[in-house]
Amino acid sequence: MSVLETTGRDLFIDGDWTTASTDERFATMDPATETEVTTVAAATAEDVDRAVTAARESAPAWRSKPPAERSRIVRAVADRIRDAASELAAIESRDQGKPLTQARDDVADAARYFEYYAGAADKLEGESIPLDEGSLNLTTREPYGVSGQIIPWNFPLSITARGMAPALVAGNTVVVKPAPTTPLSALSLAEICSDAGVPDGVVNVVTGGAEPGAALSAHDGVDQLTFTGSVPTGEAVMRSAAETITPVTLELGGKNPAIVMADADIDDAARWIATGIFTNAGQICSAADRAIVHESVYDEFIDRIVDQAESYTLGPGQDDPDMGPLNHAEHFESVLEYVDVGLEEGATLETGGEPLDRDGHFLRPTVLSDVENDMRIAQEEIFGPVLAVIPFSDREEAVEIANDVEFGLAGGVFSRDVKRALNVARDVDAGSVYVNEWFGGSVETPFGGMAKSGIGREKGFEALDSYSQTKSISVNLGE
Repeated sequence: MSVLETTGRDLFIDGDWTTASTDERFATMDPATETEVTTVAAATAEDVDRAVTAARESAPAWRSKPPAERSRIVRAVADRIRDAASELAAIESRDQGKPLTQARDDVADAARYFEYYAGAADKLEGESIPLDEGSLNLTTREPYGVSGQIIPWNFPLSITARGMAPALVAGNTVVVKPAPTTPLSALSLAEICSDAGVPDGVVNVVTGGAEPGAALSAHDGVDQLTFTGSVPTGEAVMRSAAETITPVTLELGGKNPAIVMADADIDDAARWIATGIFTNAGQICSAADRAIVHESVYDEFIDRIVDQAESYTLGPGQDDPDMGPLNHAEHFESVLEYVDVGLEEGATLETGGEPLDRDGHFLRPTVLSDVENDMRIAQEEIFGPVLAVIPFSDREEAVEIANDVEFGLAGGVFSRDVKRALNVARDVDAGSVYVNEWFGGSVETPFGGMAKSGIGREKGFEALDSYSQTKSISVNLGE
């Protein structure tokens, strides 16, 4: 089956396409038209068990391959992703709704993950620990075994690659459960892996809703879990993992502050913050959801950010507009409800807030001013193109507002004075802080959260700590 072919997708288990045990299927919909793209097999707990069994049986042979050989195979995956870039971007854009340009960027990121981690395969080195003359102590880095990975719907291909690539390089096998609204790119990636030489059973993909996700997180044959998504679901995954003492990596929500100091370049800050909140229709855990703006430039910032918001074109992802639709109907209604809640709480609607009068889940870029930090729209993750703008009077108040949420994923500071910006950035409680930009860093940059934004780090060399464990070997050299 070609990556171009999305009709009637089945589960990918043990190197082959297979129907679900009940033969049940579900539809994946185009969020721009609310029409069916295709149907996909609905996995059960029994199917998850089959996938985990295949992953366990293939694990010894995969982990025993020389690291240089794993590296060559993983690099071949990167090459094949690039070869299929146009097709993968088209699939991602239609299934998820994002503009083609953004989908192409996601495909490039996916290829880069496999390329980057391929270079790390033969560099997972242990250490020699100095003890006394009669002892030799060595450490080795070893895979956990089977990595279960539960993927969200906002960046389905990129996040699948983000977890799969380091897991494979470290010697693990993988069972992926994509979100039910965006399963197609993960299935395509599984086929690419097979074509690139990844052995049967090393990569498996089970599609469906809550049942396969719960079965994967609770399976006693899974040795490590990776989850990206909401805090409530992350808590459920963590509870399931506790039953089997399975280590977890969690990348959860955010309510991320973008602090605009009095001396900031306001045009530049507004442009970056617009990028931070309206990219992918705001469906990003690290979106710039709260603009915390000095009172002396507050009105000027509102004017600039409204200009940015009103300049965005909206349309189906395949038309490559500035912003596409929200991913599915339930989420669309949730975001609209948050706008209403904000107005009821006393916020002022500066622009947007209304759906487009057309098919699809389209909401105009929305800016709410006069927001106080104890409002729901300032405390809860909306996950849509809705910016809350909050004033502050001095540095201490800005930092207090920034940190006064239960999240700690990302933050940003805008100032012409780099020394001042760095001092503020140091006080923001977040796993990533951007200075005079948003979405800084890249594949090489560790990413993860503090507080309720998660556990562990994805991306960068540090991500390999999530997919490998240290073994200590002591040798008696005494007579």
